Amino acid sequence: MSSADLDALLRATSSTYRSEEPPDVAFGRYDGAVGRLILAVTARGVVACSFDDEDVVYEQVSRQLGTFIGPDAARLDPVRRELDAYFSGRLRTFTTPVDLALASAFARTVLQKMMAVPYGTTTTYGEIAERIGRPRALRAVGNALAGNPVCVIVPCHRIVQSDGELGGYAGGVAAKQHLLTVESRSARR
Repeated sequence: MSSADLDALLRATSSTYRSEEPPDVAFGRYDGAVGRLILAVTARGVVACSFDDEDVVYEQVSRQLGTFIGPDAARLDPVRRELDAYFSGRLRTFTTPVDLALASAFARTVLQKMMAVPYGTTTTYGEIAERIGRPRALRAVGNALAGNPVCVIVPCHRIVQSDGELGGYAGGVAAKQHLLTVESRSARR
């Protein structure tokens, strides 16, 4: 879908498209080293940085936040610049605030623990389950991470299986490996 098509979709599906006013949720895309990421930014922060299809993310944002959604370069471009810096190995910590409004209460707890995993390191599902005080909740932790609405920025790619295998990732195993490689190279500098 081209930028013009995305803009047309946003106008057509937003019942209150007000081109003269900034949208409540800025919506767009980022094409980077691991493929296309769909971005959504609220006044509180990045609510989506997703490998999912644009239509899927738009529908989720629309259904759960129910506000005026549209393009807004002023709010999307800082996130894009940070993603560029991250993928080039120049950024270790995102400064853009994160809005976990699309995550369940349990998933928010898991994702907040993931945000504390240091750049260039990995952890396991079991370690995260321990940190949230639910050591037997491995499957629930895995499901929360699989549904991470803010991939890359909330670093669920830093979780590996207890045997050291990479495990799954929303963007695919190759994307996960790329992210971990970027971090390990940069962390050694």
